[in-house]
Amino acid sequence: MTTTETEEHKALRAAVAALGKRHGRSFDREALWSEAAKLGYLGVNLPEQYGGGGGGISELSIVLEELGAAGCPLLMMVVSPAICGTVIARFGTETQKQEWLPALADGTRTMAFGITEPDAGSNSHRITTTARRDPETGDWLLTGRKVFISGVDIADATLIVGRTEDSRTGRLKPCLFIVPRDAEGFHRRQIDMELQAAEKQFELTLDDVRLPADALVGDEDAGLLQLFAGLNPERIMTAAFAIGMGRYALAQAITYARDRTVWNTPIGAHQAIAHPLAQAHIDLELARLMMQKAAHLYDAGDDVGAGEAANMAKYAAGEACVKAVDQAVHTLGGNGLTREFGLASLITAARVARIAPVSREMILNYVSHQTLGLPKSY
Repeated sequence: MTTTETEEHKALRAAVAALGKRHGRSFDREALWSEAAKLGYLGVNLPEQYGGGGGGISELSIVLEELGAAGCPLLMMVVSPAICGTVIARFGTETQKQEWLPALADGTRTMAFGITEPDAGSNSHRITTTARRDPETGDWLLTGRKVFISGVDIADATLIVGRTEDSRTGRLKPCLFIVPRDAEGFHRRQIDMELQAAEKQFELTLDDVRLPADALVGDEDAGLLQLFAGLNPERIMTAAFAIGMGRYALAQAITYARDRTVWNTPIGAHQAIAHPLAQAHIDLELARLMMQKAAHLYDAGDDVGAGEAANMAKYAAGEACVKAVDQAVHTLGGNGLTREFGLASLITAARVARIAPVSREMILNYVSHQTLGLPKSY
């Protein structure tokens, strides 16, 4: 793996940065989504034969990071092309690929992802949403609940993680199903969030949702392999989201520290201001390196190596983002809480990168157990 970006990556980064600058912090989500799709950015990771750019998570993470650095991140990029598009591209049937990938790439259709449940957050082994076969028709019947599912109202379908019973062991194993938005028995309730974001959060109820046999994505017996094929890109893209947010906050603080003068001296000349901003920049750059490593490993097909690196990247980016936002707000003082500079809303948003899609504590559990070989605590 090289630590310097290719000329293609630099060109992509510059082009997306220009797009983000045109839309800015007060962006219209639908307008930006549409323009990013027309320029080929939304499907840059999807196969060329299905209308994508033929790249990987490395390229898609650049797009999201640069949009975030311009103040206009698109959260559904984490979900629709990164998780759902990747899973369908790797494990879907030819019919599923033809139906979904071109539309996900050109932005005309989006897909949400449903895994978290009220009693199964970090512990995916406790998922209780079950799928059973109708012995007469061969259809699937899904029953269960999901919570904190992003963008269900704007998604054409949701990729639901359910569990089927293994006929040999009787144990439940995870499987993935495409559930159309208008499926009978598929209900949603918007969660009242303090966090203000373009993408809303929902609780889902599946009440014997009937799906055709071909709604199953991939092999019924593949289990966790297919699930983590989507979760690793999710962690990498969350890191990109956090790094972009942190860069945006840091840029606002740097500009302010250069311009704001007290006693005839720019406040940025004082080490009490300059050093914390320099530290925030260092932390963001280190997180980006780990994110690039994770994306490189994933695109190279090293799922095991990517799993470790993706968790580390998500952890490092979340921590760096929170520190950068906090320092930016402190640098601006009272102005950091005004709508003019667009930082106050990031105080809450930055914490999401610490919490979702996996908490920093669970990442530390993963690293201590999987990487360091320490006894498992959970």
